[in-house]
Amino acid sequence: MKKRTLFFLGLCISAFVACTTSGSKLQTAGVPAQLDIREAGENSLRITLKPVDVADIPKTPAVVDRQYPEPAISLREITQPVNEQIGNMLVEVTGNPLSVVVSNSKSGRVIQRLIFLEDGTLSFQKGDAPILGMGEGGPEPEKGSDWRSLEVEYDRRGRYHHMQPRWQSDAYGSRNPVAMLMGTEGWGLFVATPWVEVNLENGQEAGIFVPWKPEKGADQPQTHGNQRLRQTKGRPPADQVIPGFYDLFVFDAEDPTAAIKDFSMITGPAVMPPKWALGYMQSHRTLDSEKQMIGIVDTFRTKRIPLDAVIYLGTGFVPKGWNTEQPSFDYHPDIFKRGGKPFFQDMHNRHVKVGLHMVPWDRDKLPTLHGSIPAGADEEVDSGHLLTYWKQHEALVHDGTDFFWPDEGDWFNLHERIKRHQLYYQGSLYTTPNVRPWSLQRNGYPGIAQWGGWVWSGDTDASWKTLEAQIAVGINYSLSIGPFWGSDIGGFYSNKEKTGELYARWFQFGAFCGSFRSHARTWRLSLPWAWGSDNVGVRENTNDNSPTGNPERNILLSELNNPAIEPVAKHYTELRYQLLPYVYTLSWEARNEGLPLMRAMWLHYPNDEIARTLGNQYLWGRDMLIAPVFQKGAKTREVYLPDGVWYDWWTNKKENGKQTVSRAVDLATMPIYVRAGAIIPFDPIRQYTMENVNEPTTIKVYSGDDGRFTLYEDDGVSQNYLKGEAAFTTFAWDDTAKKLTVTPGENNSYAVGTRTFKVQLLPQGTVREITYSGAPTELTF
Repeated sequence: MKKRTLFFLGLCISAFVACTTSGSKLQTAGVPAQLDIREAGENSLRITLKPVDVADIPKTPAVVDRQYPEPAISLREITQPVNEQIGNMLVEVTGNPLSVVVSNSKSGRVIQRLIFLEDGTLSFQKGDAPILGMGEGGPEPEKGSDWRSLEVEYDRRGRYHHMQPRWQSDAYGSRNPVAMLMGTEGWGLFVATPWVEVNLENGQEAGIFVPWKPEKGADQPQTHGNQRLRQTKGRPPADQVIPGFYDLFVFDAEDPTAAIKDFSMITGPAVMPPKWALGYMQSHRTLDSEKQMIGIVDTFRTKRIPLDAVIYLGTGFVPKGWNTEQPSFDYHPDIFKRGGKPFFQDMHNRHVKVGLHMVPWDRDKLPTLHGSIPAGADEEVDSGHLLTYWKQHEALVHDGTDFFWPDEGDWFNLHERIKRHQLYYQGSLYTTPNVRPWSLQRNGYPGIAQWGGWVWSGDTDASWKTLEAQIAVGINYSLSIGPFWGSDIGGFYSNKEKTGELYARWFQFGAFCGSFRSHARTWRLSLPWAWGSDNVGVRENTNDNSPTGNPERNILLSELNNPAIEPVAKHYTELRYQLLPYVYTLSWEARNEGLPLMRAMWLHYPNDEIARTLGNQYLWGRDMLIAPVFQKGAKTREVYLPDGVWYDWWTNKKENGKQTVSRAVDLATMPIYVRAGAIIPFDPIRQYTMENVNEPTTIKVYSGDDGRFTLYEDDGVSQNYLKGEAAFTTFAWDDTAKKLTVTPGENNSYAVGTRTFKVQLLPQGTVREITYSGAPTELTF
């Protein structure tokens, strides 16, 4: 790489991209160019290189449409180095070749070095520390390889990333690539335009962004019929590619949380989910009757396993689903003999939301997705307009459908994929105003959070390697796409490796993901109690449930009749519901600060060289450390504790940080640690998220350091939070004085009334009660 750069310094051919000589005009793709650099946020810059005849920055749905400052640097030629302070950063621009160096204005630390190379590529400073993010998924194993034996990719360095959106199974699931790189040395890069491949191969001093060049015929959109081909699906429309155009963002990630906040503002702040979406969801596949469907919900209630939503798959993916053959908006006559409305009412009477699997029409009926809901004055409301397509959903919504599970659509281009998220957000509000929308989708990209974008990792194989990989997948997704993510608990494709033990371990992990949902083929064994019986249910090895000729794809009957699994699933579901005030507050932090629920250790411990390498444990919010168990028959789990004092969630045992501990585990135990100074609100057990309970919330205070936690509350249902209708309650712990102070937020407009909190001081276990009516209140231990 060094030799190549020196060659460029010595030889510059102005007809190539962004290569300059002293006193010469900038060029890109052989035409005159303009370089603009402006502030994008407190810790970010926007750098744009465009042909002069391109008047404005072309819009992309990945970047929210907002007013940016005028460029602090705007150049069409370079006669000498240009230096400028822009916000909190220093920028130096030089020619020969065109280079941009970004530094921190206070420390002088170089954040990033960018060089626009003569072949149209862009080099950047790679550094010597892990590079994280880059979207969802991982490498595609070579055909015939034993992917279960391969090391999980967390650090993205070491290979060439082709950035090809694709369906994938094995350990990683769907690949939704994003050129959003988080360098754990303290930098971030988001290339909004063009679509690029990323060269992070070993042996190079720099990384390289390589613009995607659409192949001949790429202007023809992909269809349902050819969706498995890797052409234009998931990438920007080929006819909107502008040769030589770059629009990218540079982040100072010395404080990674500040960089993440800027990224969320650039791509659109997340909206609040309805509170029920943070509860447990049970997915179904092959259906039999209403009696079966209602009976399953009644079993949850009888067994007192919390549940908030059920999801029903469509016909075509199974012989008999909720509807007639997909795509379809019509109920299956053998299932819904009363029609949909009475069934939905029965479910709502049981305090359960209902979601329906939805597959889009092919290009003949849905040629594209464009527009907004309601339609703008200048929009043509044709067959591809969002409003036209949404109106086909409305009868289902009027009958009582609470949300949709939009599946497939892999053939859509990038803009259409983001529009699909917009469709189910704006459409839901159009039909049911002031009721928070929610949908679960297969494909994601920056820009979906503003449309309530939740994504699951797709059709993974059930295996211990998959469970391990999904931890890294979720962390990287959360650093580069959005704050809400989940996987199919247990793995989608069932096989002989799928056991009650694997299901239980995955269930524990799922309780600490945004989306907490069980789904798989041979779906009966996705029910929390099913492993305790001898009934495997329908073996769903194919879409028509025909027997497989490969016995490796069958769950072993010897794994049934295992009574140990249900108590584990029930306990972790209860734990999820008890932590709802904490998790719901994390959802507010996702909106307000851009912080994901599932956080890389690096986000809060950026200077810890061990923490930033760990892709098999993570932080759940600021205060809880989660270490899923992903080894069969594990008796211990190695857990790294960063700086500070930590407490074992289960035993309250104190551990010092900056060390790896070996935590003994049985099937019921997934290691969880809480840092000293943490304040965790902990509710009584509910059977559904909006259930009223009489017992007070417990405030768990972990002594050993000062701490602070602001509890966020709203009605959990409406859009009124956008008007500021919320309550904030701050708990501050003074460890020296052993005093807890409770104070209200400045602009509380959501009434919570007088209430009692139980305050538990840990690890001592002392419990005292405090009455709080909205005025500052103190409690001393």
